[in-house]
Amino acid sequence: MIIARSPLRITLGGGGTDLPSYYRDHGGFLVAAAIDKYVYVTVMRPFAPGIYLKYSQLEHVEQLRDVKHPIMREAIEMLGFRTPQVEITTLADIPASTGLGSSGSFTTALLKALYSHRRRHLNQDELAALACHIEIDRLREPIGKQDQYIAAFGGITCFTFNNDDTVTAVPLKISMDTLFDLEDNLLLFFTGFSRSASSILNDQNARTQKSDAEMLKNLHYVKDLGKRSKEALEAGDVILFGELMHEHWEHKKRRSGGMSNPKIDEWYEMALKNGAIGGKLVGAGGGGFLMFYAKDRNRLRHAMGSAGLEEVRFRFDFEGTKVLLSS
Repeated sequence: MIIARSPLRITLGGGGTDLPSYYRDHGGFLVAAAIDKYVYVTVMRPFAPGIYLKYSQLEHVEQLRDVKHPIMREAIEMLGFRTPQVEITTLADIPASTGLGSSGSFTTALLKALYSHRRRHLNQDELAALACHIEIDRLREPIGKQDQYIAAFGGITCFTFNNDDTVTAVPLKISMDTLFDLEDNLLLFFTGFSRSASSILNDQNARTQKSDAEMLKNLHYVKDLGKRSKEALEAGDVILFGELMHEHWEHKKRRSGGMSNPKIDEWYEMALKNGAIGGKLVGAGGGGFLMFYAKDRNRLRHAMGSAGLEEVRFRFDFEGTKVLLSS
């Protein structure tokens, strides 16, 4: 039995510039952080023949072509199982479709577990690239690369997405004081809205491919905000970082009419009046988690709790995707 886990993530600046439709022409940049909320995947060889899959549904099929779960089907096929006899189970700390990159985390954990089960090693870059290959190239999902890369690498990492599809990963150079400050004052609240990012990302993809001037201007600006966020954090200026989060959210909302809704806007304004310097929806938008940088975290917690939002407390993860058990 192999048990692997991958961390979920938050984006600290530059989100949206990791889509191929943008970075292949303009280059992308963002800062992302892995958090100690995880997706777990177990892989084992069952006693009876067949493919057994346990996730939000149960599958038991004899032939790979009959597998309904697209990522599992592609991953098993990519490894070239001649006589598929495998059992895969997945669990997660946070539900899917909440903006924390669960699909990329799942894919990296699945590949890590499958390759370890076959006694084959993948380094961080190989793992992330394979996960992107499955989701972007094989399944044609309209997504970017940050989820797979931050899950594989862990930590708080700056990613440059190059025109030739390669990705450069460099750890963010921050002090321990700034690290602890972020862990204490970055707060996550669940909006109660789960959503698929596909419609928003499809719109961004289509408009970027058509060289829509407004979309490209927005993404250029957000990429610059990512670089400014990096500089602020490395200088230890967390107040400026919080202000940049607010600026980022204002630009992010202009990308799509489905990015926010009146209730999310109401909660956001409430947060700004109760101790938050800035914030944004994590992920593509439309729901999931609101993240704020707080100058008065206790006041913010009380206000958001009174509004019915549940906080998810977290610390950063610096291990990335790893095998927890091999037996």
